[in-house]
Amino acid sequence: MPVKTSKAYLTVLGVPDKPQISGFSSPVMEGDLMQLTCKTSGSKPAADIRWFKNDKEIKDVKYLKEEDANRKTFTVSSTLDFRVDRSDDGVAVICRVDHESLNATPQVAMQVLEIHYTPSVKIIPSTPFPQEGQPLILTCESKGKPLPEPVLWTKDGGELPDPDRMVVSGRELNILFLNKTDNGTYRCEATNTIGQSSAEYVLIVHDVPNTLLPTTIIPSLTTATVTTTVAITTSPTTSATTSSIRDPNALAGQTGPDHALIGGIVAVVVFVTLCSIFLLGRYLARHKGTYLTNEAKGAEDAPDADTAIINAEGSQVNAEEKKEYFI
Repeated sequence: MPVKTSKAYLTVLGVPDKPQISGFSSPVMEGDLMQLTCKTSGSKPAADIRWFKNDKEIKDVKYLKEEDANRKTFTVSSTLDFRVDRSDDGVAVICRVDHESLNATPQVAMQVLEIHYTPSVKIIPSTPFPQEGQPLILTCESKGKPLPEPVLWTKDGGELPDPDRMVVSGRELNILFLNKTDNGTYRCEATNTIGQSSAEYVLIVHDVPNTLLPTTIIPSLTTATVTTTVAITTSPTTSATTSSIRDPNALAGQTGPDHALIGGIVAVVVFVTLCSIFLLGRYLARHKGTYLTNEAKGAEDAPDADTAIINAEGSQVNAEEKKEYFI
């Protein structure tokens, strides 16, 4: 006595319910506008809702707070609008509720997106520089949802010209060995229930580079000998023998075949041979005729050969003056 009194004010926190995400219907087509709503009830004071996509917060959202029927707690909702593309496929969208009653452990709800889109196609060659005679593998890399059906390969707008040499295995086109007829535009088409897409690859088959091995060329001399023998006798016919001999050791100094050097040697030999034949022909044409030895002079009027020899000019008395000429 006297009685003393004291007042205290008690605030009861309303713990928000686990949030729920609505508005998602699977699947969603690429390019469609998606609207997701996250709602939680029973919070006091009103809870705060935040959106995250790929762990990145989204700020541009709509926020709505309503008082519950008991006039003590609140229902809070937030709406997220965005247009989806293929990069959103498989992405987790998270709605997080923050409230002072939850301490450091917020309430979350998650929705994984499923986006359907047309295939994307890319052709990857096994080598960036295809050469004649080598194999080549063209891989048709196609991505889409649903997964594209087996791809279709064409060349220059038509079917593959050589199925035995151009083998299709799954998404790969295997050309066993290349040649110049394989040049052209190869097309890969991929199709799913959403649409169709294609990619092209222009194949240019390059020649195999000539690899010259190092060679050592030892200079050598090539001898071409032309021998001409003309024998003139008392017979009215003239015989001529022409022979051309090539040096068998002309190419002995080379360690490897050199076609240019061999061709030059053959050209020189042929040229020398043709010149020799030409000169021999001119010589025979100018000296064509009948030649008589000294013993035969004056034998035209002799009745027989013995008398012709006896009466011939420059008989045995003058035998030392007789001369024979060989051309």
